Amino acid sequence: MTRIPLPPKLFILCAALVLALCACSRQSESPPPAAAAPPSAAQSPQATPATADTSQQTSPPATAAAASAQPTDGDSSSLEHLAGLPAAGALPSSSEWKPGVNYSVIAPAQPTTVAPGKVEVLEVFWLGCPHCFALEPYIRQWLKSKPSYVQFVRVPIMWDPMHQAHARLYYTLEALGRDDLVEKAFAYLHELEDQTGTEAVLFSNDKDETLKEQQAWAVQNGIKADAFANAYNSFFVNTQMQQAQEIDDTYQVQSVPFIAVDGKFSTDVGKAGGENQLISLISFLAAWQHEHTQNGG
Repeated sequence: MTRIPLPPKLFILCAALVLALCACSRQSESPPPAAAAPPSAAQSPQATPATADTSQQTSPPATAAAASAQPTDGDSSSLEHLAGLPAAGALPSSSEWKPGVNYSVIAPAQPTTVAPGKVEVLEVFWLGCPHCFALEPYIRQWLKSKPSYVQFVRVPIMWDPMHQAHARLYYTLEALGRDDLVEKAFAYLHELEDQTGTEAVLFSNDKDETLKEQQAWAVQNGIKADAFANAYNSFFVNTQMQQAQEIDDTYQVQSVPFIAVDGKFSTDVGKAGGENQLISLISFLAAWQHEHTQNGG
């Protein structure tokens, strides 16, 4: 039977509908994540937050694929061993934040490439996700005052061609030194409509058309067309795309925004109870991990 392709305008309308309805979670047929496990463990005193100062966002590191080891159900010592936690079994806990409720232990713990004394905070996101868009101002405000020992790493999700197209746009802007346009890309995808009412998606079923659409948007925002095209297909962008795929696979991300703290703890807006609470939880987990590392754990 002959397959009839969708007309471009109809495809864009369909893509916009997908953007709105199934943006932030993977398809239901995807396997459940194996990396995150909610343990039950003894409480430890709340870490004292460190004095904050500003540092810049960095590009994501390459991360090894996740191991398949599974802890024994109900065996918190196995979970702690796999996660690289102290033998005593203490996990970050307070009257507000509980393991297995507000965050999960990643078992086995995943490696990071941050410098000694640093704590990695990883966000996996999608420019087209309304929940990521809602979290964005909180992340940006936190970056202005986060502790100096925190190294923030942002990785776009790579589930399917639309996500990959937006990931390529993100890394192209990074390659051009135009991280300032990431916020504009968020706003364009979520707030702006053309005169016909068609939602902007910066994506087409044709790769060349996707490039043209993103290139036109970049030109409107002060980037030269040739510079955008060269960066779009550059070695840097292709390498970053490959690393993002590896990181997404490592953490087996099923929904975004997804947060991992130092490869050991994962959480999200729902577990934290809201965007503002998530920022507080990230700070708490990072402070606990930093103190634990400084004490030789």
